[in-house]
Amino acid sequence: MGAVLKVAMPKGRIYKQASKLFREAGLTIPEDFEDSRKLIIPVPEAGMEFIMAKPVDVPTYVEYGVADIGVVGKDVLMEENKDVYELLDLGIAKCRMSVIGLPGWKPDIHPRVATKYPNVASKYFREQGQQVEVIKLNGSIELAPLIGLADRIVDMVETGQTLRENGLVEMESIFEITSRLIANRVSYRLKNAAIQALCDRLGMAVPARGGR
Repeated sequence: MGAVLKVAMPKGRIYKQASKLFREAGLTIPEDFEDSRKLIIPVPEAGMEFIMAKPVDVPTYVEYGVADIGVVGKDVLMEENKDVYELLDLGIAKCRMSVIGLPGWKPDIHPRVATKYPNVASKYFREQGQQVEVIKLNGSIELAPLIGLADRIVDMVETGQTLRENGLVEMESIFEITSRLIANRVSYRLKNAAIQALCDRLGMAVPARGGR
């Protein structure tokens, strides 16, 4: 690949699965990146440069063109609503966005919903014809119904272990989540050959269960 692709990579859980997929696609990605404290990591063998980012910031870096492409969860894409191309469903980091609450929950006169995803939650309840007050939290969302801050929460569910340990139940699934490959609109034109070649290689490596 001639042009170096700047890739916004999320730190943590998604990175481990994404880097494995990149390697399965035949790209030379060192295994020890996760241990590095560097924020910008050149990968000349693969014709790339990784920008290690918080998952929620990946679409911003791609939208503004400081990264040509990025790997990001569908949850972040839905919440942030950035102006980027969604190129490929990578079929990794599977989970779902759900409405969660205490067993035996009854509708309240002034229902409150706590979440890290206020835009997703507001849109969902609006579409259900329900008026709710959405409260933005940044962590430990499961606390909200336990301490009476909100009667329901909207959050990601992977195994449901945390919910069970805190006596919460999944009420409704809103949408399924996997990680996606996204691209900056200008980069997609200027570096089309490199981006498309990467897309094709990843598309062939995507697990059959994830599909394209």
